[in-house]
Amino acid sequence: MAGGNQNQVAEDKTKTQGHSEINNRLKYISLTVLVVQNASLILSIRYVRTLPGERFFTTSAVVMAEVFKVLACLLIILLQRRLNVKGTAAFLVDAIFVQYKDTLKLAGLSLIYTLQNNLQYVAISNLPAATFQVTYQLKILTTALFSVLMLKKTLTRVQWLSLLLLFVGVSIVQVQQGGNEAEHANQNYVSGLGAVVISCLSSGFAGVYFEKILKRSSASVWVRNVQLGIFGIALGMLALWWNDGAALSQRSFLSGYTTMVWCVIFNQAFGGLLVAVVVKYADNILKGFATSFSIIISTIMSIYLFAFHVDPLFAVGAGLVISAVCMYSLPKASPNLNSSSATMKDRTQMEAFQTKCATKQKGS
Repeated sequence: MAGGNQNQVAEDKTKTQGHSEINNRLKYISLTVLVVQNASLILSIRYVRTLPGERFFTTSAVVMAEVFKVLACLLIILLQRRLNVKGTAAFLVDAIFVQYKDTLKLAGLSLIYTLQNNLQYVAISNLPAATFQVTYQLKILTTALFSVLMLKKTLTRVQWLSLLLLFVGVSIVQVQQGGNEAEHANQNYVSGLGAVVISCLSSGFAGVYFEKILKRSSASVWVRNVQLGIFGIALGMLALWWNDGAALSQRSFLSGYTTMVWCVIFNQAFGGLLVAVVVKYADNILKGFATSFSIIISTIMSIYLFAFHVDPLFAVGAGLVISAVCMYSLPKASPNLNSSSATMKDRTQMEAFQTKCATKQKGS
């Protein structure tokens, strides 16, 4: 009987080790996906905006990204409901149209996201990719502030210090960029900086507000994304007519689209959804490292692709931002609390296992 218990312990230990190895692999896969998605999106947008020839309508690219995002979410919902087309259609009609008051709550949020997506194109078109990547980390600051104000979250002293370092680092980078403004005749530094600042503010508010809605609702994140996408497509078309209506009458909706432009749109549409899936396997520390690696990769690639010049001032500012991101991602719990929690968990698991063994013995 003792031999049977030992075999059971060995099997449980093997399963635990197997799960641990799988989770570790998933964490590193998540880290890689986050780094590639963050860096490639910014670099690819910057690249397509600097190519010679007919330029595509950025407003139409925003609309197409929303279309693909909605289609992807609809496919996920259909798969979750085991390919039951009729049942899925009835479920969506009820969630979106019958409960229209719930859907309307996302109208304002969708407007903010549409504005943010269009402003990102403006910012990347007028700022070097590396400068945008560093400056865009201000969204951590805005998200933290809105979380404190709207969700009553508390920040540690280390996190407040990291936010201060973040602001100082971004300011240094902007001083460096402002000094080199004359080197970029085809860019409008003021427009780019204004666009990225407004984008950070909208990103912080929208992210916190969306989190607040999700916590107060039983609807899945995929249904919420479909609701957002419907408004996003409508508002995106309105922005297209408002901003590019005159030019659109002479050119087609997909005018200027190349293979690289389609890659950017797919990255925007599916990249965000992919990140949402893999983030659950990556803790805050890994997400912080992913952001830091993305900044480094964007800077290195900008040197080769866009002849970006890294001077000591930019290096100092970017270094402060990277340090701030890593500091902000540090866990809040104290080591003593973690140790006691782990000890209690181990004791509970041991007691449960002993009870299970005793039950088996009685049964035999």
